[in-house]
Amino acid sequence: MSSPDGFDRNRRGFLRVALSTALAGGLAACQVRPLYGTLNTPGGQEVPAELAAIEIDPISDRYADEDAARVLYNELTYRFERGADRAEKRYRLKILMDLASSEVGVEQLSDVPAAYTMTMNTTFVLSELDTKKTLMTGKAFATASYDFSNQRFANLRAKRDAESRAAKAVAGDIQARIAGYFATRS
Repeated sequence: MSSPDGFDRNRRGFLRVALSTALAGGLAACQVRPLYGTLNTPGGQEVPAELAAIEIDPISDRYADEDAARVLYNELTYRFERGADRAEKRYRLKILMDLASSEVGVEQLSDVPAAYTMTMNTTFVLSELDTKKTLMTGKAFATASYDFSNQRFANLRAKRDAESRAAKAVAGDIQARIAGYFATRS
């Protein structure tokens, strides 16, 4: 006669095998492919080639700092083209950007701001150049904080660095969303 401990051990072993078999079967149905690899998209193009074919409209600095708009434009250009030869442009990317700054810390005795948070909000539209058909729209935002001191130049540099960090984060988000769109487009 078997002991109850042996029965529990056998049942646990059976459950482990059954669970690992079900998990392996579920993972077999997944399609994992590299996003920036050499595999073609369902439409026949490679994702990096599709990204390089995007023409970026100049970003208006009406509601934001000129430097932040320039950093965002340059970062997107670099991320899309990756230093490759200039590809024929088939898509257009329009971006509206807003940049806001708010106080997040105040010196206790002097009632002067000690830290700021820079928030960059963008709305983007990807469309075909030939047909003007909108392919995708989206929003991206990022925040970056910086300390405020009693040195004027240090404050200007800290603000510019925060704008640059936010612009790079937004560019990465926009690039990932558009690359995902091209990878799954049929």
